[in-house]
Amino acid sequence: MESKKFTGYVGTYTKRGSKGIYSFTLDVENGTLSSVKEAAHVDNPTYLTLSKDEKYLYSVAKVGEEGGLASYAVTGGELKELNTVTAEGAPPCHVTTNTENTEIYTANYHKGTIELYEVNEQDGTVNTALDIVAHEGSGPHERQEKPHTHYAGRTPDEKYILAIDLGSDQIVTYVREGKELKQVATLSTKEGSGPRHIAFHPNGKYAYVMTEISSEVIVLRYDEQSGAFTELQYISTIPEDFTENNQGSAIYLSHDGRFVYAGNRGHNSIAVFKVHGDSGLLTFVEHTSTEGDWPRDFVLDPTGEFVVASNQESDNLVLFRRDEETGRLSLLQKDVTVPEPVCVKFVTLPQ
Repeated sequence: MESKKFTGYVGTYTKRGSKGIYSFTLDVENGTLSSVKEAAHVDNPTYLTLSKDEKYLYSVAKVGEEGGLASYAVTGGELKELNTVTAEGAPPCHVTTNTENTEIYTANYHKGTIELYEVNEQDGTVNTALDIVAHEGSGPHERQEKPHTHYAGRTPDEKYILAIDLGSDQIVTYVREGKELKQVATLSTKEGSGPRHIAFHPNGKYAYVMTEISSEVIVLRYDEQSGAFTELQYISTIPEDFTENNQGSAIYLSHDGRFVYAGNRGHNSIAVFKVHGDSGLLTFVEHTSTEGDWPRDFVLDPTGEFVVASNQESDNLVLFRRDEETGRLSLLQKDVTVPEPVCVKFVTLPQ
């Protein structure tokens, strides 16, 4: 019987030894990562996203002094470059698509903007930005001297586009009207929290925001009628006695919505939380070491049985098995070398 395998793609920084986007194989029967190889040569492809049908991969890209997006066709685990769209200045830090793969949204940390792009349905290529919205505001922390958008993407019901702004402590809700994004709601988080990324519960009622500066998860109630959010809880992702530098990173939920996982850079751990039924509130379960330095991102595999973490500064991927009843993680493999890994995405269809 042929073992079940999935292909993963890794976005990286290319400041030291990385050449661009890498691929690897996860064997879910044997619980192993293997076959790391270069998949695409591109500068600073720090964040990746796949179209829902998994025919296309979109990457942050840097070309000389310009930044933007690169598009690729995914065929049999290989990437074929389609086109690159750039503009003057720093590249974005986050990219997502809508379900139909007709729109792409990016967040630009350095520019404090979110951008709307349209995708050519015939071939998956990306057109130049249709709309660019510049945020305003600041926060009390030294890294909040101006807006720093860190996430842009559709709500699960696809009614709204969200922007998470670390610099101004805001979660901003937009709708698309014609070629423009129009703001319809804003939530101001706790001053100095520095919200970074958001993940929705499968029931669509609750959302969970990872804060980079205060290292907390914010539990939110989502109102699909207005696109607004209400704060329900703040819960720390690091131990009370941890006083060294920590920056919150990624946040994801288990496929069944029973557990939230949050990454800590500095404490170098994944914090595990249990979700409580109808309330959506969290209780802490455990910290698991990421067996490396500066876990920029992690991801649950398509089966939900494994977690792959990417340690940016120690150049390694780490594989954990996930207990579906307790949410706890157990180490399987930590010696998988990938240079400067940032973002990990899986192709869910078996290769």
